[in-house]
Amino acid sequence: MAGFGTESAGRFGAIGMKRREFITLLGGAGAAWPLALRAQQPAGKPARIGVLSIGAIVPVYLRELLQGLRDLGYVEGHNLVIEYRSSNGQPNGPSAAATELVRAGVDLIFANGSEATRAAKQVAGSIPIVMASSNPVGLGFVASLSRPEGNITGVSLMAPESSGKRLELLKEIVPSLVNVAVLWNPDDPGAAASLRETVAAAEAIELKPQILAAKDGNSIDAAFADALKQNAQAVILLPAPTWGIHLQRVADLALKDRLPSMYIAAELPQAGGLVSYGVNIAALFRRAAYYVDRILKGAKPADLPVEQPTRFELVINLKTAKALGLSVPATLLISADKVIE
Repeated sequence: MAGFGTESAGRFGAIGMKRREFITLLGGAGAAWPLALRAQQPAGKPARIGVLSIGAIVPVYLRELLQGLRDLGYVEGHNLVIEYRSSNGQPNGPSAAATELVRAGVDLIFANGSEATRAAKQVAGSIPIVMASSNPVGLGFVASLSRPEGNITGVSLMAPESSGKRLELLKEIVPSLVNVAVLWNPDDPGAAASLRETVAAAEAIELKPQILAAKDGNSIDAAFADALKQNAQAVILLPAPTWGIHLQRVADLALKDRLPSMYIAAELPQAGGLVSYGVNIAALFRRAAYYVDRILKGAKPADLPVEQPTRFELVINLKTAKALGLSVPATLLISADKVIE
């Protein structure tokens, strides 16, 4: 599991999605709850938290968040009520979804990603927000990692900071690489910093970035078609929650078009993409449960430093590399956290 440190130490359906639809996504995650606990009636008022996302949260991430809460003694239907809301890609969706959570009287909002965090911040007032976001200081969510100073805290993905490393790894696997398609979601506030870092890193190692916008699943095919028209030799996805449930489509297109692919999350190579480098996002979501617990027990977000990862994971799909005619350097295979064969 990835480690985390503080600065001083170093995605759903339509708005108002019902709980039963999320249980389907979770694949029966609640089956592990003790029967006795599920049968009991809550002794007092249960905690009520809102889960806000732009599009669907990857099911494994949501399972980790809920498991983290269960580990801390929270059982949905016993001492916990969860309100799920998503923007579903609508222009005013993020704000509307966040407003619904406020009207539902939640005690706390968990925001998945920078776009969700921004929407929650705009309408939450004094309601605490636990975020899983990139660039929280640069986006103005917190004053600093060690001293948030407001009603927002949580965990940082450090996506922009690791952008250069992802390009370097891709270049190491594809030595002849020159033209690289960079797919990003311009609606995601956190993506702008990742784009700046990626472009700068590309130019530093003499790569030519081709910037292509892809806001949702409907625009993935068009982005890949544009990449081929521009003679792209590989594709890198900049982090955004909207990609979560579309990674299989991305992996399939990349393989069909013979484009080596790179992403921050292991779900891409697991789906058949080439490689990923970044934090263990599932572990990050489980860690977010710690913040939820502390705040529900009376801690102030301003007193809880934002945590950032201290370990990054490299995952390589060797089967995909062979299908693309690539020879992955032995040094990378040795250092990889996981090699899919």
